[in-house]
Order: sequence, then structure tokens, then C-alpha cells
Amino acid sequence: MRRLIAASVFSSLNVLLSPVTLLGYVLWTGGLFVRRGSGVSTTAQGPLSARWLEHHLGTRKDEPADLLMKFLPGVPPLGPRLAAGPMLFAHRLTGYVPRAFRYPFEGEVPPRYQASARIPFFDAAVDRYLADFDQFVILGAGFDTRAFRLPKDGRVRAFEVDMPKTQALKREMVEKAGIESARVTFVSADFEKEDWLERLEDAGFDAGRPALFLWEGVTMYLERQAVEDTLRKIASTARGSVVAFDYFTTEPLESRALYWRMARATTQASGETLKFGVDCSPPLSERLTELLRSCGLSLGEHQTLGKETEGKRAWGGFATAMVL
Repeated sequence: MRRLIAASVFSSLNVLLSPVTLLGYVLWTGGLFVRRGSGVSTTAQGPLSARWLEHHLGTRKDEPADLLMKFLPGVPPLGPRLAAGPMLFAHRLTGYVPRAFRYPFEGEVPPRYQASARIPFFDAAVDRYLADFDQFVILGAGFDTRAFRLPKDGRVRAFEVDMPKTQALKREMVEKAGIESARVTFVSADFEKEDWLERLEDAGFDAGRPALFLWEGVTMYLERQAVEDTLRKIASTARGSVVAFDYFTTEPLESRALYWRMARATTQASGETLKFGVDCSPPLSERLTELLRSCGLSLGEHQTLGKETEGKRAWGGFATAMVL
């Protein structure tokens, strides 16, 4: 009953203060729209804002994410503060945490919550595999902050691989925010045009030793050939290496549902079109296993997003795969 009352008060306060939220979103998204032609990833900001909100809601502490949010390009600092202000105010009064930002995420994951729901899956992979590995590679790192949150003992060497413009912007933001980055090696590469593994090795990565590759929120924006080439390059590294990744099925690319039509239009307008999806014919785990096996990898953990039934197809998933 107490939680129900807290949820009711929380919702009422958010409705009452919705004009403030709307103004914040106008300022925030307006900045993104202005920067859309700069060559810098706009989709990288979604995961960062999810981690920033979890930090302020007290469900997952992430000081680097909090610092980076203050230096988003083209976005007035007031924008995110106003957009999230009513929710954070309501949380402080009631203690209620909206479902989207609970950690770990509870229940089935709807598409609109996937950016926050996937965080615990990848955090768990980092904790599990970096207990044994001393190399950590974040592919398409965007504004990910996990490399800055590693233990300070220096045992694990972290590499971030990303598009040159996005990475240059991140490094500028990191410097302005005063985040310690000496233990992170930045590697610029275009997944669809360059040999990122060659560049990674040139930067000091040892392909003969096992590593954890984190590939979050990237596959859906690449051509199928680039996805398969990347998986094969990972498969060419040391036996036991692991890649943790997320993916969409072909459902979001084909669905006529309003949400997915709007999602496709939004990503296309931002210059980052949805391109890749795994065949969603049930059972999805078999389709994913086939794809990974063809690239030299074996499926490990797998969490399907959306229940598979005769009338409903899964729309995505989180997975790990290992080099055999």
C-alpha cells in the first residue's frame, strides 16, 4: 500500500510539473537537432542520460556519467536539469523510483526502456569476466563510462574504439569534466570502412590474450556485413575471449507498429538509421546461435526482449558469446 501511495504522489507531481519537463526537453533535444550534421553520434546520449538518471535516483552510482552530462555538446546544462527536475524532485519527496530506472530492471522489457534495462546485463558481464581478464575493449564506446570506473589497481587495461569525431568529442568532454583517463587507450576507427582490430593491436592490444569486448547499442546501426566482420574479428582473438552485445531482431525494422515507425523516423532524422536485425523467426535463440556459429563464436548468456508466441515475435535481446 505504501508503495502504491508513493507511486500515486510521484505521478501527480510529475503531471503538475510537466510544463517544466517539456521546457527542458525542448532545450535538450533542440541542441541535439542543431548538432545532427556534425558527424557526432546523437544516439550515444541516450545510454548516458539513463546512467545519469540512475545515478541521481540512487539506484546505480556513476560519478563519471554525472560529470559528462554537464558538458554535452550544444545542450544547455539547464536542459537536462529541467527535463529531469520534476522526476527527481518527486523522487526525493516520495522515495519512489520509476520502473525504467530500477536496478536491476524488473519484469519484461518494453522497447522504450531498453537503454536502461540493458545496463545491469552489461555491468554483470564486466564484473564476471574482468575478474579473470586483464584486457577490456569497448567497441563503439560512445559516452560509456565503465572504463573510468574500473578499480584503480591498474590490473585491467581498457581500450575504447569509436568513430573519430565521436571519440574526439568524448575526449574533450572527459578533459573538461576532469575525469582521470590515463588508464584508457582511445582508438579511432570506422567499423564499416577500417580494420579496427589492426588499429587496436597497433595501440597495444594483445590478441593472444583473452579479453572482454563490450559492444552495447551499436549493432542495430551497422550494415549486416560490418556486424559479421566485427564478430569474426573478435573470433580471431584468443580462445576464451568474450563479447557482450545487444541486438534488435528484424521486427523493429519491419514492424508497422506506431512505436517502431516513430523510432525508425527518429533515428533516420538523426543520421543513424536502423540497419541490422537478427532473424526473429522463433525460436530466436537458434537464429542467434546460427549467426554466431557462422562467425566462429558460441552463444553464452542470452536474454530475449519480448516474449515469443505464435502471434508475437521478440524484438531484441542481450547476449554474450565466447571464442572457442
